[in-house]
Amino acid sequence: MSASVTTDGGSVALAGGPSSGPRTGAVESKSRRSRSTSEKVALVACLTAICVLASSVRLFSVIKYESVIHEFDPYFNYRVTKFLSKEGFYSTWNFFDSFTWYPLGRVIGGTMYPGLIFTAGAVWNLLNWMHIPIDVQEVCVFTAPVFAAFCALATFLFMREVRGSGAGLVSAALISVVPSYISRSVAGSFDLEAVAIFALMFVFFLYVKTLNTGSLAWATGLFFGYLYMVASWGGYSFIVNLLPIHCLACIVFGRVSYKLYVAYAPFVVMGALACMNIPVIGFNAVLMSEHFASFFVFGLLHVVLLVQYTKKCLTPEAFNAAKRATLTFGAVVASAFVLIVVSYVAASPTFGWTGRSLSLLDPTYASKYIPIIASVSEHQPPTWSMYFTDLHVAALLAPAGLIICFMPLTDTSLFLALYGVTAVYFSGVMVRLMLVLAPAVCCLSGLALSEALSYLSQSLVVAADESEKSRTGSGTPAVKQQKDESEVSSAATPSKGKKSGGSAARNAEKTGSPKTKRYFLSIDVVAAGFLSISMLLAMFFRHGVYVSGNMYSSPSIVMQAGGRVIDDFREAYAWMRFNTPEDARIASWWDYGYQTTAMANRTVLVDNNTWNNTHIATVGKAMASSEKAAWDIFESLDADYVFVIFGGLIGYPSDDVNKFLWMVRIGGGEFPEIQESDYLDKHGAYRIDAGMGEGLRNSLVYKLSFYRFWDMPTGRKGFDRVRQTTIGYQDFELEYFEEVLTTSNWMVRVYKRKKAPNADFAMENVL
Repeated sequence: MSASVTTDGGSVALAGGPSSGPRTGAVESKSRRSRSTSEKVALVACLTAICVLASSVRLFSVIKYESVIHEFDPYFNYRVTKFLSKEGFYSTWNFFDSFTWYPLGRVIGGTMYPGLIFTAGAVWNLLNWMHIPIDVQEVCVFTAPVFAAFCALATFLFMREVRGSGAGLVSAALISVVPSYISRSVAGSFDLEAVAIFALMFVFFLYVKTLNTGSLAWATGLFFGYLYMVASWGGYSFIVNLLPIHCLACIVFGRVSYKLYVAYAPFVVMGALACMNIPVIGFNAVLMSEHFASFFVFGLLHVVLLVQYTKKCLTPEAFNAAKRATLTFGAVVASAFVLIVVSYVAASPTFGWTGRSLSLLDPTYASKYIPIIASVSEHQPPTWSMYFTDLHVAALLAPAGLIICFMPLTDTSLFLALYGVTAVYFSGVMVRLMLVLAPAVCCLSGLALSEALSYLSQSLVVAADESEKSRTGSGTPAVKQQKDESEVSSAATPSKGKKSGGSAARNAEKTGSPKTKRYFLSIDVVAAGFLSISMLLAMFFRHGVYVSGNMYSSPSIVMQAGGRVIDDFREAYAWMRFNTPEDARIASWWDYGYQTTAMANRTVLVDNNTWNNTHIATVGKAMASSEKAAWDIFESLDADYVFVIFGGLIGYPSDDVNKFLWMVRIGGGEFPEIQESDYLDKHGAYRIDAGMGEGLRNSLVYKLSFYRFWDMPTGRKGFDRVRQTTIGYQDFELEYFEEVLTTSNWMVRVYKRKKAPNADFAMENVL
């Protein structure tokens, strides 16, 4: 009777005799299948738990308040989705909205990104087809939490292609609760980012999947994914510039292959066609400078591949002769082409870039030339504290993940590194782009944590083997083989069977010496490492849940203060809806336009679309003018009512008094007679006390905000709780506007424009 020792992944199996070999192989095969099934079940369970966490952590707003749409922009999306549910998809494309931008109106289909609205409309139609009665508002409220779960899945798929399932799971878990993403995806945040971040990560997954497989089928999927991204968010321009940067980096590093060509070339051609089919973009997909990088790299990639092919087909002498002739002819053609492009770009005052794109390339551009962009709070540069609040420990782990991307460097890990670096730059320009940085940081942090956990796990196995060896006195061949395999393995991921992870491991084995020894940690250090990582993750998840419940779940339209609910916005909009004529025109600052049309169902002069700077500047001029001059402007615009937001009584800081200087700047950009210095004191400070500027003292915003405020019991007569000072101009009367509503907490003050006093008409007749 002979005995043999066989191993399977470090396990020991004793076979008794030659005749037991087939049975042993069958047992081992069955064991492997069982283990593979268990791994798949565990993987599905983990992903399910991550998806449930991603959705449930975003429901605090519904639990604490009610099912309501948040902020300002989502009300336009909700209103159009409601129209779509009644009139259908085709009518929505041709929807002309006469309730906005009076008297101009707005062509909705040609000025919106339809992805979010069509997604919600499709979901609503599907549920109704399944005989599940649900109001369209509920679909809008819960769209963002559902797509947060989809985003976690897309992140897992992306990172699995980059470095394996381990990195994918950790990255998906991190993005499920990262505060930066939660801020724009809680229940009720029916804004474009609700589906756009999922679309962004899904496009990245499709791109790296095509890179790994070189499959035209996946390239076709990339086109459709990019089409959905383009239809969902203007941030598609980040993709259309990031992918050329990656392709160019592959060319520079000598990593050109047919897989890169299959991934990139169809994307450029079909992607441009996808953009052109979205009316809000149209021919800008081939005319604007922000798309030119993709076309340039597209041409460069073909040149590089042509050179490689020609060099392979020709002898060295023939290749050198062909190279000289090609360089001469190519230089002439390239010079002519560059001259044409430069001439076209130079003809544009902004060199073919949109104002928003220029504000990203030059952070000072908006404050100098486009104050309406600079006036938005989310367009301001973030502070360092925001990085910690929105990213927490992930911001500290991301640099480690960036380094690991080069250990070893693959096409997919190079893409992740470039994504992280570019996202860091753009996030420093404006707060809103922290949303683009969040997935990159989660992926890099997930990669770092996955590698750390993998190394600690390998060290634990080796430590256990050493302990067993010292206990028995001598190691068995199986134990020795397991140790040798652990020492030789230098793969960056523990997962097997995935092409990206497997290829990375094979590359590492090819380039590394099989006798290279890895040093593993002792059992005490391994325990400390696991404990430290567990504490970091616990802190991160606790912070994410806390921020979600206390910072980002409060709808701006309903607030809590001092244990009571402040519902002044809905009170005012309901009053307008039921107490003003159906054809009434209502003027306000552009921030409140979407809410007014959606909730009050009344016509507004301007809204949050901000497509017509002159129209907004005219309203800004009226707000900054004297009462009589403002009356003349609003009469020319046919405005019947004017309302302002005032927070001086309850301490609400985002009121029109604090926004007033932006009204002045935007109005002054079109009307030079509006000078900011007229609204400041002699030292250039903005104040509302006795030392205020003369322009502010006479402005319409000041009078409509503080009218009768001195009669309120605030402790001191006319004491403003936001500015923490007593107003300097009191006891005045209004001549051209009549107060018709002041809400319970004085947050919304509505005035009706009077007819001109008789004295004014008499003076006009005399003249």
